[in-house]
Amino acid sequence: MSASSNSAESSSSSTTSGRSSRPPARPSVGPHVEPPRPLSQLKHDLPASVVVFLVALPLCLGIALASGAPLLAGMITGIVGGMVVSLVSGSALAVSGPAAGLAVIVMSGIESLGSYESFLLAVVLAGAFQIGLGALRAGIIGWYFPATVIRGLLAAIGALLILKQFPHAIGLDTDYMGDESFVGSDSRNTIEEIWYAITNLRFGALIVAAIGLAILFGWERIPAAKRPKWLPAPLLVVTLGAVANFVFGAIAPGLVITAEHSVQLPTGGPGALLESLRFPDFSRIGDIAIWTTGATLAVVASIETLLSIEAIDKIDPYKRTTPTNRELVAQGLGNMIAGLIGGLPMTAVIVRGSANVQSGARTKASAFAHGALLLLAVLALPAVLNLIPLAALAAVLLHVGYKLSPVSLFRQMFRRGWSEFLPFLATFLGILLTDLLKGVAIGMAVAIFFILKRNFEMPFYITKEKHTDAGMPYVRIELSENVTFLNKAAVIKALQEIPTGAVVEIDGTRSRFIHPDVIDAIHDYRTEAKLKNVDVVLIRVPHPAGPAMGH
Repeated sequence: MSASSNSAESSSSSTTSGRSSRPPARPSVGPHVEPPRPLSQLKHDLPASVVVFLVALPLCLGIALASGAPLLAGMITGIVGGMVVSLVSGSALAVSGPAAGLAVIVMSGIESLGSYESFLLAVVLAGAFQIGLGALRAGIIGWYFPATVIRGLLAAIGALLILKQFPHAIGLDTDYMGDESFVGSDSRNTIEEIWYAITNLRFGALIVAAIGLAILFGWERIPAAKRPKWLPAPLLVVTLGAVANFVFGAIAPGLVITAEHSVQLPTGGPGALLESLRFPDFSRIGDIAIWTTGATLAVVASIETLLSIEAIDKIDPYKRTTPTNRELVAQGLGNMIAGLIGGLPMTAVIVRGSANVQSGARTKASAFAHGALLLLAVLALPAVLNLIPLAALAAVLLHVGYKLSPVSLFRQMFRRGWSEFLPFLATFLGILLTDLLKGVAIGMAVAIFFILKRNFEMPFYITKEKHTDAGMPYVRIELSENVTFLNKAAVIKALQEIPTGAVVEIDGTRSRFIHPDVIDAIHDYRTEAKLKNVDVVLIRVPHPAGPAMGH
Protein backbone atom coordinates (compact mmCIF):
# COMPACT_ATOMS: atom_id res chain seq x y z
CA MET A 1 0.00 0.00 0.00
CA SER A 2 1.12 3.62 -0.39
CA ALA A 3 2.59 5.31 2.64
CA SER A 4 -0.12 7.96 2.76
CA SER A 5 -2.71 5.30 3.40
CA ASN A 6 -0.99 3.82 6.43
CA SER A 7 -3.02 6.03 8.73
CA ALA A 8 -6.57 7.26 8.71
CA GLU A 9 -7.12 9.94 6.09
CA SER A 10 -9.71 11.85 8.06
CA SER A 11 -9.42 13.54 11.42
CA SER A 12 -12.88 12.38 12.42
CA SER A 13 -12.92 10.30 15.55
CA SER A 14 -14.36 6.85 15.14
CA THR A 15 -15.05 3.79 17.20
CA THR A 16 -13.55 0.78 15.46
CA SER A 17 -14.87 -2.69 15.88
CA GLY A 18 -12.11 -4.69 14.19
CA ARG A 19 -10.99 -8.15 15.18
CA SER A 20 -8.63 -8.67 18.06
CA SER A 21 -4.98 -8.87 17.04
CA ARG A 22 -4.37 -11.68 19.54
CA PRO A 23 -3.94 -14.98 17.70
CA PRO A 24 -6.63 -17.58 18.37
CA ALA A 25 -5.90 -20.42 20.74
CA ARG A 26 -4.53 -23.51 19.05
CA PRO A 27 -7.29 -26.11 18.78
CA SER A 28 -6.92 -29.21 20.86
CA VAL A 29 -6.17 -32.17 18.63
CA GLY A 30 -5.70 -34.77 21.33
CA PRO A 31 -2.58 -36.84 21.92
CA HIS A 32 0.00 -37.03 19.15
CA VAL A 33 -0.27 -40.21 17.12
CA GLU A 34 2.81 -41.33 15.21
CA PRO A 35 1.90 -42.75 11.77
CA PRO A 36 2.95 -46.39 11.44
CA ARG A 37 6.14 -47.26 9.57
CA PRO A 38 6.39 -49.83 6.76
CA LEU A 39 6.95 -53.42 8.01
CA SER A 40 5.66 -52.47 11.47
CA GLN A 41 2.04 -53.32 10.61
CA LEU A 42 2.32 -56.52 8.58
CA LYS A 43 -0.53 -58.14 10.51
CA HIS A 44 -2.79 -55.48 8.95
CA ASP A 45 -0.99 -54.90 5.65
CA LEU A 46 -0.66 -58.51 4.46
CA PRO A 47 -4.38 -59.39 4.73
CA ALA A 48 -5.20 -56.07 3.04
CA SER A 49 -2.76 -56.88 0.22
CA VAL A 50 -4.70 -60.07 -0.52
CA VAL A 51 -7.90 -58.06 -0.93
CA VAL A 52 -6.19 -55.50 -3.17
CA PHE A 53 -4.70 -58.35 -5.21
CA LEU A 54 -8.15 -59.86 -5.74
CA VAL A 55 -9.50 -56.46 -6.80
CA ALA A 56 -6.53 -55.68 -9.05
CA LEU A 57 -6.33 -59.06 -10.81
CA PRO A 58 -9.46 -58.78 -12.99
CA LEU A 59 -8.90 -55.05 -13.51
CA CYS A 60 -5.38 -55.60 -14.86
CA LEU A 61 -6.67 -58.20 -17.31
CA GLY A 62 -9.84 -56.32 -18.23
CA ILE A 63 -8.15 -52.99 -18.90
CA ALA A 64 -5.47 -54.69 -21.03
CA LEU A 65 -8.23 -56.34 -23.05
CA ALA A 66 -10.09 -53.03 -23.45
CA SER A 67 -6.88 -51.29 -24.53
CA GLY A 68 -6.21 -53.73 -27.34
CA ALA A 69 -2.97 -54.79 -25.64
CA PRO A 70 -1.70 -58.25 -24.63
CA LEU A 71 -3.24 -59.52 -21.36
CA LEU A 72 0.24 -59.91 -19.91
CA ALA A 73 0.77 -56.14 -20.35
CA GLY A 74 -1.88 -55.37 -17.74
CA MET A 75 -0.30 -57.77 -15.26
CA ILE A 76 3.17 -56.27 -15.85
CA THR A 77 1.83 -52.82 -15.04
CA GLY A 78 0.14 -54.05 -11.87
CA ILE A 79 3.35 -55.75 -10.75
CA VAL A 80 5.52 -52.68 -11.43
CA GLY A 81 2.94 -50.41 -9.81
CA GLY A 82 3.00 -52.53 -6.69
CA MET A 83 6.65 -53.48 -6.37
CA VAL A 84 8.39 -50.38 -7.78
CA VAL A 85 6.14 -47.35 -7.44
CA SER A 86 5.22 -48.16 -3.84
CA LEU A 87 8.91 -48.06 -2.86
CA VAL A 88 9.52 -44.62 -4.40
CA SER A 89 6.14 -43.02 -3.66
CA GLY A 90 5.51 -41.01 -0.52
CA SER A 91 1.94 -42.30 -0.29
CA ALA A 92 1.20 -44.85 2.41
CA LEU A 93 -2.01 -46.25 0.93
CA ALA A 94 -2.21 -45.47 -2.80
CA VAL A 95 -1.97 -48.42 -5.19
CA SER A 96 -0.86 -48.02 -8.80
CA GLY A 97 -1.71 -50.04 -11.88
CA PRO A 98 -3.35 -49.82 -15.31
CA ALA A 99 -6.19 -47.28 -15.36
CA ALA A 100 -9.48 -47.53 -17.22
CA GLY A 101 -9.27 -43.80 -17.94
CA LEU A 102 -6.26 -44.42 -20.19
CA ALA A 103 -7.77 -47.33 -22.14
CA VAL A 104 -9.08 -45.20 -25.01
CA ILE A 105 -5.79 -43.29 -25.30
CA VAL A 106 -3.86 -46.56 -25.29
CA MET A 107 -6.02 -48.16 -27.96
CA SER A 108 -5.90 -45.12 -30.24
CA GLY A 109 -2.15 -44.79 -29.61
CA ILE A 110 -1.46 -48.38 -30.65
CA GLU A 111 -3.56 -47.91 -33.81
CA SER A 112 -2.07 -44.55 -34.79
CA LEU A 113 1.55 -45.57 -34.15
CA GLY A 114 1.16 -48.82 -36.05
CA SER A 115 2.51 -51.31 -33.52
CA TYR A 116 2.49 -52.11 -29.83
CA GLU A 117 6.30 -51.85 -29.73
CA SER A 118 6.13 -48.25 -30.97
CA PHE A 119 3.50 -47.47 -28.35
CA LEU A 120 5.78 -48.88 -25.63
CA LEU A 121 8.37 -46.26 -26.60
CA ALA A 122 5.69 -43.58 -26.03
CA VAL A 123 5.05 -45.07 -22.56
CA VAL A 124 8.77 -44.81 -21.74
CA LEU A 125 8.78 -41.17 -22.87
CA ALA A 126 5.61 -40.50 -20.85
CA GLY A 127 7.44 -41.71 -17.76
CA ALA A 128 10.36 -39.40 -18.51
CA PHE A 129 7.94 -36.48 -18.93
CA GLN A 130 6.34 -37.29 -15.56
CA ILE A 131 9.71 -37.31 -13.84
CA GLY A 132 10.31 -33.89 -15.40
CA LEU A 133 6.93 -32.65 -14.14
CA GLY A 134 7.82 -33.80 -10.66
CA ALA A 135 11.19 -32.04 -10.84
CA LEU A 136 9.39 -28.86 -11.95
CA ARG A 137 7.06 -29.20 -8.94
CA ALA A 138 3.94 -29.50 -11.09
CA GLY A 139 2.39 -31.70 -8.39
CA ILE A 140 1.10 -28.58 -6.68
CA ILE A 141 -1.82 -28.77 -9.12
CA GLY A 142 -3.24 -31.55 -6.95
CA TRP A 143 -3.82 -29.10 -4.09
CA TYR A 144 -6.27 -27.07 -6.15
CA PHE A 145 -8.97 -29.73 -6.41
CA PRO A 146 -11.84 -28.65 -4.08
CA ALA A 147 -12.81 -31.14 -1.37
CA THR A 148 -16.40 -31.22 -2.67
CA VAL A 149 -15.16 -32.39 -6.08
CA ILE A 150 -12.98 -35.08 -4.48
CA ARG A 151 -15.94 -36.35 -2.43
CA GLY A 152 -18.06 -36.40 -5.58
CA LEU A 153 -15.29 -38.33 -7.32
CA LEU A 154 -15.19 -40.96 -4.58
CA ALA A 155 -18.97 -41.30 -4.52
CA ALA A 156 -19.09 -41.60 -8.31
CA ILE A 157 -16.42 -44.31 -8.35
CA GLY A 158 -18.48 -46.19 -5.76
CA ALA A 159 -21.67 -45.84 -7.78
CA LEU A 160 -19.83 -46.85 -10.96
CA LEU A 161 -18.58 -49.99 -9.29
CA ILE A 162 -22.12 -50.90 -8.29
CA LEU A 163 -23.62 -50.15 -11.71
CA LYS A 164 -20.80 -51.67 -13.76
CA GLN A 165 -20.23 -54.79 -11.63
CA PHE A 166 -23.91 -55.72 -11.34
CA PRO A 167 -23.96 -57.29 -14.86
CA HIS A 168 -20.81 -59.30 -14.02
CA ALA A 169 -22.45 -60.44 -10.79
CA ILE A 170 -25.33 -62.01 -12.70
CA GLY A 171 -23.26 -63.50 -15.50
CA LEU A 172 -22.91 -60.89 -18.27
CA ASP A 173 -19.24 -60.27 -19.08
CA THR A 174 -19.41 -58.54 -22.46
CA ASP A 175 -17.85 -55.39 -20.95
CA TYR A 176 -14.38 -55.67 -19.48
CA MET A 177 -13.89 -55.61 -15.71
CA GLY A 178 -12.97 -52.06 -14.71
CA ASP A 179 -14.90 -50.20 -17.43
CA GLU A 180 -15.76 -46.68 -16.20
CA SER A 181 -17.37 -45.10 -19.29
CA PHE A 182 -21.12 -44.50 -19.58
CA VAL A 183 -21.11 -46.18 -23.00
CA GLY A 184 -19.35 -49.53 -22.71
CA SER A 185 -17.09 -51.37 -25.11
CA ASP A 186 -20.14 -53.25 -26.43
CA SER A 187 -21.85 -49.92 -27.38
CA ARG A 188 -24.54 -50.27 -24.70
CA ASN A 189 -24.75 -47.57 -22.05
CA THR A 190 -24.72 -48.41 -18.36
CA ILE A 191 -28.52 -48.60 -17.97
CA GLU A 192 -28.96 -50.67 -21.14
CA GLU A 193 -26.21 -53.02 -19.97
CA ILE A 194 -27.97 -53.63 -16.65
CA TRP A 195 -31.28 -54.38 -18.38
CA TYR A 196 -29.57 -56.64 -20.92
CA ALA A 197 -27.86 -58.50 -18.07
CA ILE A 198 -31.18 -59.02 -16.28
CA THR A 199 -32.78 -60.43 -19.43
CA ASN A 200 -29.79 -62.78 -19.91
CA LEU A 201 -29.32 -63.74 -16.28
CA ARG A 202 -27.13 -66.74 -15.42
CA PHE A 203 -28.31 -68.30 -12.18
CA GLY A 204 -24.96 -69.87 -11.36
CA ALA A 205 -23.25 -66.46 -11.36
CA LEU A 206 -26.14 -64.94 -9.39
CA ILE A 207 -25.83 -67.61 -6.67
CA VAL A 208 -22.06 -67.12 -6.40
CA ALA A 209 -22.40 -63.32 -6.19
CA ALA A 210 -25.25 -63.53 -3.66
CA ILE A 211 -23.22 -65.85 -1.40
CA GLY A 212 -20.25 -63.51 -1.71
CA LEU A 213 -22.25 -60.40 -0.80
CA ALA A 214 -23.87 -62.18 2.14
CA ILE A 215 -20.42 -63.08 3.46
CA LEU A 216 -18.99 -59.58 2.94
CA PHE A 217 -21.85 -57.75 4.63
CA GLY A 218 -22.22 -60.40 7.33
CA TRP A 219 -18.48 -60.23 8.06
CA GLU A 220 -18.91 -56.62 9.22
CA ARG A 221 -21.39 -57.74 11.89
CA ILE A 222 -18.89 -60.10 13.47
CA PRO A 223 -16.89 -58.38 16.24
CA ALA A 224 -13.36 -57.66 15.05
CA ALA A 225 -11.88 -59.71 17.89
CA LYS A 226 -13.74 -62.82 16.67
CA ARG A 227 -12.76 -62.59 13.00
CA PRO A 228 -9.85 -64.78 11.87
CA LYS A 229 -6.98 -62.36 11.27
CA TRP A 230 -5.41 -64.57 8.61
CA LEU A 231 -8.53 -64.84 6.45
CA PRO A 232 -9.77 -61.68 4.69
CA ALA A 233 -13.44 -61.90 3.77
CA PRO A 234 -12.81 -61.38 0.01
CA LEU A 235 -10.42 -64.35 -0.02
CA LEU A 236 -13.16 -66.49 1.52
CA VAL A 237 -15.60 -65.17 -1.10
CA VAL A 238 -13.48 -66.10 -4.12
CA THR A 239 -12.54 -69.47 -2.61
CA LEU A 240 -16.18 -70.36 -2.00
CA GLY A 241 -17.03 -69.08 -5.47
CA ALA A 242 -14.61 -71.56 -7.03
CA VAL A 243 -15.87 -74.36 -4.75
CA ALA A 244 -19.50 -73.54 -5.60
CA ASN A 245 -18.74 -73.78 -9.31
CA PHE A 246 -17.14 -77.19 -8.72
CA VAL A 247 -20.29 -78.29 -6.87
CA PHE A 248 -22.44 -77.01 -9.75
CA GLY A 249 -20.47 -79.25 -12.10
CA ALA A 250 -21.19 -82.26 -9.91
CA ILE A 251 -24.88 -81.78 -9.13
CA ALA A 252 -26.30 -79.03 -11.38
CA PRO A 253 -24.45 -78.74 -14.72
CA GLY A 254 -26.86 -76.05 -15.90
CA LEU A 255 -25.46 -73.67 -13.29
CA VAL A 256 -21.79 -74.14 -14.20
CA ILE A 257 -19.86 -70.91 -14.79
CA THR A 258 -17.76 -71.50 -17.90
CA ALA A 259 -14.18 -70.38 -18.57
CA GLU A 260 -15.16 -67.22 -20.45
CA HIS A 261 -16.93 -66.04 -17.28
CA SER A 262 -13.94 -66.76 -15.05
CA VAL A 263 -10.48 -65.27 -14.58
CA GLN A 264 -8.37 -65.82 -17.69
CA LEU A 265 -4.69 -65.53 -16.81
CA PRO A 266 -2.15 -66.41 -19.50
CA THR A 267 -0.78 -69.92 -18.96
CA GLY A 268 2.32 -71.69 -20.23
CA GLY A 269 4.82 -71.24 -17.43
CA PRO A 270 7.61 -68.70 -16.85
CA GLY A 271 9.47 -69.65 -20.03
CA ALA A 272 6.49 -69.00 -22.28
CA LEU A 273 5.80 -65.73 -20.47
CA LEU A 274 9.36 -64.51 -21.01
CA GLU A 275 9.09 -65.33 -24.69
CA SER A 276 5.88 -63.30 -24.97
CA LEU A 277 7.40 -60.11 -23.55
CA ARG A 278 7.36 -57.13 -25.93
CA PHE A 279 9.94 -54.32 -25.96
CA PRO A 280 10.00 -50.70 -27.19
CA ASP A 281 10.99 -49.91 -30.76
CA PHE A 282 13.75 -47.35 -30.17
CA SER A 283 14.30 -46.96 -33.91
CA ARG A 284 11.37 -44.50 -33.90
CA ILE A 285 12.78 -42.23 -31.21
CA GLY A 286 12.86 -39.32 -33.69
CA ASP A 287 9.19 -39.70 -34.68
CA ILE A 288 7.18 -36.67 -33.51
CA ALA A 289 4.03 -38.83 -33.23
CA ILE A 290 5.76 -40.93 -30.56
CA TRP A 291 6.63 -37.83 -28.55
CA THR A 292 3.11 -36.40 -28.91
CA THR A 293 1.53 -39.63 -27.66
CA GLY A 294 4.02 -39.76 -24.78
CA ALA A 295 3.22 -36.18 -23.76
CA THR A 296 -0.53 -36.89 -23.90
CA LEU A 297 -0.13 -39.98 -21.74
CA ALA A 298 2.02 -38.07 -19.25
CA VAL A 299 -0.49 -35.25 -18.80
CA VAL A 300 -3.59 -37.45 -18.50
CA ALA A 301 -1.88 -40.01 -16.25
CA SER A 302 -0.51 -37.26 -14.00
CA ILE A 303 -3.93 -35.63 -13.59
CA GLU A 304 -5.58 -38.98 -12.80
CA THR A 305 -2.81 -39.77 -10.32
CA LEU A 306 -3.13 -36.42 -8.53
CA LEU A 307 -6.90 -36.87 -8.31
CA SER A 308 -6.49 -40.39 -6.93
CA ILE A 309 -3.85 -39.32 -4.41
CA GLU A 310 -6.05 -36.50 -3.15
CA ALA A 311 -9.01 -38.89 -2.85
CA ILE A 312 -7.05 -41.58 -0.98
CA ASP A 313 -5.56 -38.99 1.39
CA LYS A 314 -9.13 -37.94 2.25
CA ILE A 315 -10.00 -41.42 3.52
CA ASP A 316 -6.65 -42.20 5.15
CA PRO A 317 -7.41 -42.78 8.87
CA TYR A 318 -4.11 -41.06 9.76
CA LYS A 319 -4.83 -38.10 7.40
CA ARG A 320 -1.33 -38.29 5.95
CA THR A 321 -0.54 -35.95 3.05
CA THR A 322 1.18 -37.44 0.03
CA PRO A 323 4.04 -35.35 -1.46
CA THR A 324 2.63 -34.82 -4.94
CA ASN A 325 5.89 -33.98 -6.72
CA ARG A 326 7.49 -37.15 -5.39
CA GLU A 327 4.42 -39.07 -6.56
CA LEU A 328 4.85 -37.80 -10.11
CA VAL A 329 8.48 -38.93 -10.05
CA ALA A 330 7.42 -42.35 -8.72
CA GLN A 331 4.77 -42.72 -11.40
CA GLY A 332 7.23 -41.62 -14.06
CA LEU A 333 9.77 -44.21 -12.95
CA GLY A 334 7.05 -46.86 -12.91
CA ASN A 335 5.91 -45.98 -16.42
CA MET A 336 9.45 -46.03 -17.78
CA ILE A 337 10.07 -49.50 -16.33
CA ALA A 338 6.66 -50.80 -17.43
CA GLY A 339 7.21 -49.48 -20.95
CA LEU A 340 10.66 -51.07 -21.16
CA ILE A 341 9.30 -54.56 -20.41
CA GLY A 342 6.01 -54.44 -22.29
CA GLY A 343 3.53 -52.98 -19.79
CA LEU A 344 0.68 -50.50 -20.12
CA PRO A 345 0.88 -46.95 -18.73
CA MET A 346 -0.14 -46.65 -15.09
CA THR A 347 -1.64 -44.23 -12.59
CA ALA A 348 -2.54 -44.33 -8.94
CA VAL A 349 -6.01 -45.92 -9.02
CA ILE A 350 -8.86 -44.99 -6.68
CA VAL A 351 -10.56 -48.40 -6.74
CA ARG A 352 -7.42 -50.21 -5.62
CA GLY A 353 -6.48 -47.52 -3.09
CA SER A 354 -9.94 -47.38 -1.52
CA ALA A 355 -10.03 -51.19 -1.27
CA ASN A 356 -6.64 -50.95 0.44
CA VAL A 357 -7.97 -48.47 3.01
CA GLN A 358 -11.21 -50.37 3.62
CA SER A 359 -9.29 -53.60 4.17
CA GLY A 360 -7.33 -52.08 7.03
CA ALA A 361 -3.96 -51.39 5.40
CA ARG A 362 -1.68 -49.12 7.40
CA THR A 363 1.46 -48.67 5.27
CA LYS A 364 2.84 -49.03 1.74
CA ALA A 365 3.83 -52.62 2.55
CA SER A 366 0.33 -53.61 1.45
CA ALA A 367 0.76 -52.11 -2.03
CA PHE A 368 4.16 -53.80 -2.41
CA ALA A 369 2.80 -57.18 -1.29
CA HIS A 370 -0.12 -56.96 -3.71
CA GLY A 371 2.42 -56.51 -6.53
CA ALA A 372 4.33 -59.55 -5.31
CA LEU A 373 1.09 -61.57 -5.31
CA LEU A 374 0.40 -60.50 -8.90
CA LEU A 375 3.89 -61.68 -9.86
CA LEU A 376 3.31 -65.00 -8.09
CA ALA A 377 -0.03 -65.37 -9.86
CA VAL A 378 1.58 -64.89 -13.28
CA LEU A 379 4.54 -67.20 -12.64
CA ALA A 380 3.09 -70.02 -10.56
CA LEU A 381 -0.68 -69.94 -10.05
CA PRO A 382 -2.47 -69.12 -13.31
CA ALA A 383 -4.30 -72.46 -13.48
CA VAL A 384 -5.58 -72.11 -9.90
CA LEU A 385 -6.68 -68.50 -10.28
CA ASN A 386 -8.46 -69.29 -13.54
CA LEU A 387 -10.96 -71.28 -11.44
CA ILE A 388 -12.30 -68.07 -9.84
CA PRO A 389 -15.65 -66.94 -11.32
CA LEU A 390 -15.83 -63.27 -12.29
CA ALA A 391 -19.12 -63.13 -10.36
CA ALA A 392 -17.20 -63.70 -7.10
CA LEU A 393 -14.80 -60.86 -7.90
CA ALA A 394 -17.78 -58.69 -8.89
CA ALA A 395 -19.23 -59.26 -5.40
CA VAL A 396 -16.00 -57.94 -3.87
CA LEU A 397 -16.11 -54.84 -6.07
CA LEU A 398 -19.82 -54.28 -5.35
CA HIS A 399 -19.00 -54.22 -1.65
CA VAL A 400 -16.17 -51.72 -2.22
CA GLY A 401 -18.56 -49.55 -4.24
CA TYR A 402 -21.16 -49.57 -1.48
CA LYS A 403 -18.57 -48.41 1.04
CA LEU A 404 -17.47 -45.55 -1.22
CA SER A 405 -20.95 -44.25 -1.98
CA PRO A 406 -23.17 -44.55 1.12
CA VAL A 407 -26.49 -42.70 1.24
CA SER A 408 -25.29 -40.93 4.40
CA LEU A 409 -22.63 -39.12 2.33
CA PHE A 410 -25.30 -37.53 0.13
CA ARG A 411 -27.28 -36.42 3.19
CA GLN A 412 -24.14 -34.98 4.75
CA MET A 413 -23.24 -33.00 1.61
CA PHE A 414 -26.81 -31.72 1.22
CA ARG A 415 -26.79 -30.36 4.77
CA ARG A 416 -23.69 -28.31 3.93
CA GLY A 417 -25.67 -26.09 1.57
CA TRP A 418 -25.94 -25.63 -2.18
CA SER A 419 -22.42 -24.24 -2.60
CA GLU A 420 -21.07 -27.59 -1.36
CA PHE A 421 -23.76 -29.95 -2.62
CA LEU A 422 -24.04 -28.80 -6.24
CA PRO A 423 -20.31 -29.21 -7.11
CA PHE A 424 -20.45 -32.60 -5.38
CA LEU A 425 -23.54 -33.62 -7.35
CA ALA A 426 -22.18 -32.23 -10.64
CA THR A 427 -18.99 -34.26 -10.22
CA PHE A 428 -20.96 -37.36 -9.28
CA LEU A 429 -23.37 -37.18 -12.23
CA GLY A 430 -20.69 -35.97 -14.63
CA ILE A 431 -18.51 -39.02 -13.98
CA LEU A 432 -21.47 -41.40 -14.18
CA LEU A 433 -22.66 -39.97 -17.51
CA THR A 434 -19.28 -39.36 -19.19
CA ASP A 435 -15.97 -40.49 -17.71
CA LEU A 436 -13.68 -39.63 -14.83
CA LEU A 437 -11.77 -36.68 -16.28
CA LYS A 438 -14.78 -35.07 -17.96
CA GLY A 439 -16.85 -35.50 -14.81
CA VAL A 440 -14.16 -33.89 -12.66
CA ALA A 441 -13.93 -31.02 -15.16
CA ILE A 442 -17.70 -30.48 -14.87
CA GLY A 443 -17.49 -30.54 -11.07
CA MET A 444 -14.54 -28.14 -11.10
CA ALA A 445 -16.48 -25.71 -13.31
CA VAL A 446 -19.42 -25.70 -10.88
CA ALA A 447 -17.09 -25.37 -7.87
CA ILE A 448 -15.26 -22.45 -9.50
CA PHE A 449 -18.61 -20.78 -10.19
CA PHE A 450 -19.47 -20.89 -6.49
CA ILE A 451 -15.97 -19.71 -5.53
CA LEU A 452 -16.32 -16.71 -7.86
CA LYS A 453 -19.87 -16.09 -6.65
CA ARG A 454 -18.74 -16.16 -3.02
CA ASN A 455 -15.83 -13.89 -3.85
CA PHE A 456 -18.21 -11.60 -5.72
CA GLU A 457 -20.63 -11.42 -2.80
CA MET A 458 -18.20 -11.36 0.14
CA PRO A 459 -15.36 -8.93 -0.59
CA PHE A 460 -15.82 -7.27 2.80
CA TYR A 461 -17.31 -7.50 6.28
CA ILE A 462 -19.72 -4.82 7.48
CA THR A 463 -20.26 -3.73 11.08
CA LYS A 464 -23.03 -1.23 11.88
CA GLU A 465 -23.67 0.51 15.19
CA LYS A 466 -24.56 3.85 16.77
CA HIS A 467 -21.67 6.30 17.05
CA THR A 468 -20.80 6.60 20.72
CA ASP A 469 -20.13 10.37 20.69
CA ALA A 470 -22.73 12.11 18.54
CA GLY A 471 -25.23 9.32 18.00
CA MET A 472 -24.63 9.25 14.24
CA PRO A 473 -24.79 5.93 12.37
CA TYR A 474 -21.38 4.26 12.24
CA VAL A 475 -20.49 1.76 9.52
CA ARG A 476 -17.22 -0.15 9.37
CA ILE A 477 -16.32 -1.94 6.13
CA GLU A 478 -13.37 -4.30 6.46
CA LEU A 479 -12.09 -5.37 3.05
CA SER A 480 -11.13 -9.02 2.57
CA GLU A 481 -7.70 -10.35 1.61
CA ASN A 482 -8.31 -10.17 -2.13
CA VAL A 483 -10.72 -7.64 -3.62
CA THR A 484 -10.92 -8.29 -7.36
CA PHE A 485 -12.64 -6.63 -10.29
CA LEU A 486 -15.55 -9.03 -9.76
CA ASN A 487 -16.17 -7.38 -6.38
CA LYS A 488 -16.58 -3.88 -7.78
CA ALA A 489 -20.38 -4.03 -8.07
CA ALA A 490 -20.80 -5.41 -4.53
CA VAL A 491 -18.55 -2.68 -3.07
CA ILE A 492 -20.42 0.10 -4.91
CA LYS A 493 -23.79 -1.34 -3.81
CA ALA A 494 -22.69 -1.44 -0.17
CA LEU A 495 -21.43 2.14 -0.31
CA GLN A 496 -24.65 3.39 -1.90
CA GLU A 497 -26.65 1.89 0.98
CA ILE A 498 -24.80 3.89 3.65
CA PRO A 499 -27.31 6.31 5.25
CA THR A 500 -26.99 10.09 5.06
CA GLY A 501 -25.06 11.63 7.93
CA ALA A 502 -23.16 8.46 8.76
CA VAL A 503 -19.52 7.91 9.59
CA VAL A 504 -18.03 5.14 7.43
CA GLU A 505 -14.65 3.56 8.00
CA ILE A 506 -13.19 1.52 5.12
CA ASP A 507 -10.31 -0.63 6.36
CA GLY A 508 -7.94 -2.29 3.90
CA THR A 509 -5.47 -3.53 6.52
CA ARG A 510 -6.14 -7.21 5.76
CA SER A 511 -6.05 -6.74 1.99
CA ARG A 512 -3.13 -8.08 0.01
CA PHE A 513 -4.69 -7.00 -3.27
CA ILE A 514 -7.30 -4.39 -4.15
CA HIS A 515 -8.13 -4.05 -7.83
CA PRO A 516 -7.56 -0.52 -9.21
CA ASP A 517 -11.21 -0.30 -10.33
CA VAL A 518 -12.34 -0.92 -6.74
CA ILE A 519 -9.88 1.71 -5.46
CA ASP A 520 -11.33 4.18 -7.98
CA ALA A 521 -14.88 3.33 -6.86
CA ILE A 522 -14.01 3.93 -3.19
CA HIS A 523 -12.40 7.30 -3.89
CA ASP A 524 -15.26 8.32 -6.20
CA TYR A 525 -17.65 7.55 -3.36
CA ARG A 526 -15.52 9.58 -0.95
CA THR A 527 -16.09 12.60 -3.18
CA GLU A 528 -19.80 11.85 -3.52
CA ALA A 529 -20.14 11.28 0.24
CA LYS A 530 -19.53 14.95 0.98
CA LEU A 531 -22.86 15.74 -0.69
CA LYS A 532 -24.60 13.27 1.65
CA ASN A 533 -22.86 14.55 4.76
CA VAL A 534 -21.12 11.19 5.11
CA ASP A 535 -17.72 11.25 6.81
CA VAL A 536 -15.39 8.71 5.17
CA VAL A 537 -12.33 7.32 6.95
CA LEU A 538 -9.89 5.30 4.81
CA ILE A 539 -7.38 3.00 6.49
CA ARG A 540 -4.66 1.50 4.29
CA VAL A 541 -6.64 2.04 1.11
CA PRO A 542 -4.24 3.39 -1.54
CA HIS A 543 -4.81 6.44 -3.72
CA PRO A 544 -5.97 5.72 -7.27
CA ALA A 545 -2.47 6.43 -8.54
CA GLY A 546 -0.92 4.15 -5.90
CA PRO A 547 -0.15 0.43 -6.12
CA ALA A 548 -2.96 -2.11 -6.04
CA MET A 549 -0.97 -4.62 -4.07
CA GLY A 550 -0.71 -4.56 -0.32
CA HIS A 551 1.66 -6.15 2.12
